[in-house]
Amino acid sequence: MRAVGRALRLPVTGPARGIRKATHAHGAGESGLGKLIELHGVNGAGDVMITVALASTVFFSVPTDEARGRVALYLAITMAPFTLLAPVVGPLLDRLPHGRRAAMAGAMLARALLALVLSGAVVGGGLELYPAALGVLVSSKAYGVVRSAVVPRLLPPGFSLVKANSRVTLGGLLATGIAAPIGIGLQQIGPRWPLYGAFVIFVAGMILSFTLPPKVDSAKGEDRALLAADEQHLHGPHRKPVKRPGLRTVGPAVTHALAANAAIRCLTGFLIFFLAFLLREHPISGQSAAVSLGIVGVSAGAGNALGTAVGAWLRSRAPEIIIVTVVACVAGAAITAAVFFSAVVMAGLAAIAGFAQALAKLSLDALIQRDVPELVRTSAFARSETLLQMSWVLGGAVGIAMPLNGTAGLAVGAAIVGAGWLTTVRGLIDSARRGGTGRARVA
Repeated sequence: MRAVGRALRLPVTGPARGIRKATHAHGAGESGLGKLIELHGVNGAGDVMITVALASTVFFSVPTDEARGRVALYLAITMAPFTLLAPVVGPLLDRLPHGRRAAMAGAMLARALLALVLSGAVVGGGLELYPAALGVLVSSKAYGVVRSAVVPRLLPPGFSLVKANSRVTLGGLLATGIAAPIGIGLQQIGPRWPLYGAFVIFVAGMILSFTLPPKVDSAKGEDRALLAADEQHLHGPHRKPVKRPGLRTVGPAVTHALAANAAIRCLTGFLIFFLAFLLREHPISGQSAAVSLGIVGVSAGAGNALGTAVGAWLRSRAPEIIIVTVVACVAGAAITAAVFFSAVVMAGLAAIAGFAQALAKLSLDALIQRDVPELVRTSAFARSETLLQMSWVLGGAVGIAMPLNGTAGLAVGAAIVGAGWLTTVRGLIDSARRGGTGRARVA
């Protein structure tokens, strides 16, 4: 009977042991990074389940013209409030510096409950779809901010920040790749089922959050990042004001890296929506609109996974050079795609953009973790995530409004990322030559 029991458990325990061995390799198990990788995988799996459900409701269920209106409405109703709420996320989390595990668990629980709300909205078409989707977005970003802030506390010996960030991100991408087809399969049963799956996954994530090492809750002396030095907060009527470092006072590396990432994020937002509607009207020869979108989507996902995998093995001490290089590559690819527009070139551009976005974001995270003092790091991540999300929305809005002309559309995309590269390349190279010494000093 024991042998039979082992045989029945093997299909579950075998892969689980393999995953645990991979995530805990090279000291990640001892430092606690392995558990964060697993938690981020759960996070990615839950998010993709919700994405599958919403995409089927907002995009694929109606004709193209109506879909453009629905998607624009979705962006306006969810993203406009998000731009107001997201800057609040960092300060709120700053007030809970010793409760990061609880904050991540709370973000998981919030999305679990909102998935249940959405399960009713996707069937009945109720207006609660939009505020619930906004809640999911804000909760997801809150989790992401906290996750980025705790990575430096879980570094194994010999790990660079780029390598650790990419190891975590790669875990999320792999989980997303596994969960996406499962979500599509559940969608075939009924529109609610991917959301039920998301509920189960996020509840598991809530439990896993508390398995992280207690040291992630340590945050001695943390404070709030500001966009400029704040002369307020006097400590007594006759004392001098205390300057508090913000994103403009941490040196040029972070600000230029953030601008370059914003350009890439704007491009990806543009490509997602522009190509989505373009391929609905003009699918790849011999393929349906859904298959055409799938080909481009898989290309983008593969590029993102490759960029993350490269980052996992990269030992570069100059994230600035990584950003300069990948932004130049994606600018060149966008120009090429505009000149030689075709389905194959579109798929190639999607892959390169995914690759560039992954490596550039990992390098930006490493710069923030390197150059921003720990006492303001959590809020700095919140503000950078807000700017990147707003850039993505801006690009998406342009993509929705553009006429469905491939050459003209990709020329606009090339102009977006080219402007980002030209305005940041000099500052990033200068920062790399100085060795990233432009840090903020805490008064």
